[in-house]
Amino acid sequence: MPISEYPQDLTTPLILNPPNKATQTQSNSTTTTMDYSPKTQQPQKRYWRFSKQDFFPEPSFQNFSTYKTALSQTPTRLKNRLFCRSTETTELVELKKQSENEMKQCLTWWDLLWLGFGSVVGSGIFSITGQETRLNAGPAIILSYAISGLSALLSVFCYTEFAVDIPIAGGSFSFLRVELGDFVAYIAAGNILLEAIVGAAGLGRSWTSYFSSIIKSDADFLRIKIDSFADGFNLLDPLAVVILVIANGIAMTGTKRTSILNTVSSIVSAGVILFIVIVGFVHGKSSNLVPFFPFGAGGVFRAAAVVYWSYTGFDMVANMAEETKRPSRDIPLGLVSSMSVITVVYCLMALALTMMVKYTEVDVNAAYSVAFEGIGMNWAKYLVGICALKGMTTSMLVGSMGQSRYTTQIARAHMIPPWFALVHPKTGTPIYATLLTTITSCILALFTSLDVLSSVFSFSTLSIFMLMAVALLVRRYYVTDVTPKYDLAKFLLCLSIVIGSSIGATVLWSMDEKSWVGYTVTGSFWLLGTLGMALLPKQRFPKVWGVPLVPWLPSLSIGMNIFLIGSLGKAAFYRFILCSAVMFIYYVLVGVHATYDMAHPDQQESVIEEGKESSNPVL
Repeated sequence: MPISEYPQDLTTPLILNPPNKATQTQSNSTTTTMDYSPKTQQPQKRYWRFSKQDFFPEPSFQNFSTYKTALSQTPTRLKNRLFCRSTETTELVELKKQSENEMKQCLTWWDLLWLGFGSVVGSGIFSITGQETRLNAGPAIILSYAISGLSALLSVFCYTEFAVDIPIAGGSFSFLRVELGDFVAYIAAGNILLEAIVGAAGLGRSWTSYFSSIIKSDADFLRIKIDSFADGFNLLDPLAVVILVIANGIAMTGTKRTSILNTVSSIVSAGVILFIVIVGFVHGKSSNLVPFFPFGAGGVFRAAAVVYWSYTGFDMVANMAEETKRPSRDIPLGLVSSMSVITVVYCLMALALTMMVKYTEVDVNAAYSVAFEGIGMNWAKYLVGICALKGMTTSMLVGSMGQSRYTTQIARAHMIPPWFALVHPKTGTPIYATLLTTITSCILALFTSLDVLSSVFSFSTLSIFMLMAVALLVRRYYVTDVTPKYDLAKFLLCLSIVIGSSIGATVLWSMDEKSWVGYTVTGSFWLLGTLGMALLPKQRFPKVWGVPLVPWLPSLSIGMNIFLIGSLGKAAFYRFILCSAVMFIYYVLVGVHATYDMAHPDQQESVIEEGKESSNPVL
């Protein structure tokens, strides 16, 4: 029987698998849900504390003997945790207790709209548009932005349905943990958090470059060169550190205060962008749009893969769901409307540029500033620079908020020390988690140049967007102990066909295959896989707001994200594999034991007793 529920009060979590007598008697078997025993109310603790128990409270880490005992059980524990799925109750209720204090529900859809605008509209539109217009797309750069915007909007749909059903700070980490399991969520979260921290460091370095260029035509004017350091790490950037500290410091003082500051500055930025578009249309010439496809369809898609990064950042806004007043209304309105507005804005800005300047004359590095100089408005380049600085500043602000919430939920699950999950009672913000991301990004920003930072970008964001689409399909078609095994087998077969055909089409494109036969075959398989899913009975429906046209839109999101992943260079793949390997080692040594202890409180005493026996042998 399908599960179809539409509760209006989302504070009451949906319990998918109510326990029965059979399941209650199974204490040591591997299950698909996490079991937490209720704990007695503890007296209020002071926030500023730094004991070992705050960092490693799990029985496996009580002493060296208990840790050795836990390590000896690693294969069993790893098998248990690899495919263990969390529950909505766990994410919404039990894990929040780890923070000791509640985050403040103070955001409305209006706040989310401008948080989305502030996090996404940074310097990318000013720095990337000229490069891709000149080298890859020509006037068709407008279509490149439209294609990337569509892909981003499909991902926003997936994020929105999850955020409405599970309004928690962890965003994609919690969503993937509920549907795809502990391990997949951990690897995805680790990579996306690493990329967000590196991205914040890159924004700090870019801020310095833009500010230096306004003062003097030298991007390194305010940096300190250390000759004894290796290239790529020898230009110290103290200004980037100062800007990051200020942005993260503001984010720590309170969510609503940060949101108001972002809204005001984003509205001013929107006014500047409107000025750029109007001036572009007034001084533009339609003749500059001919030829519209100078580099063909291939150039349009190559540019789309690059300009996609101008749309990233909305996933950080989805992490603010826990602090939203009315998630069922505010999240769909805020996220979907902000991404729709941003897509239109980007397309209009690209059109204004290509109308003002012939694509062959567009400056690769400072497209808009040079375009304004060409029409006699030299002063406008300062306006463009200030707008870019504002965009980077709000991106750092919102990014700081999103990264810390992401870190908080990971800590609540004990995949990193739960000390980082503590929420300050007065500000209602996770100060420790914010400090962790701030210090890490500041260290990177101080020493590491932009070209080194940019080489570790990209793969994680697209892969997690693809996984979110997969998770949404799993959520609709598979419910534990409800979906018949035959239907599950058919669903997995159809999903494999969709993913496999998307990879096939991507490989053909990467090989520069010109024949239509290969694309017809892979496209047909994608169509058949999606159609097969469409004919299967859905096992769950959204509570309040859901992605339309399931499974077609999620399948299209899977295909588009895999296609964009295929456009990345080998370095991105190597970075993802290397970082995932390091994260797996940490998971085996620490994460799996901490989460296993949390999921099996009935076995905690036995671990402690075994550790005591091994540390106190009978003489």
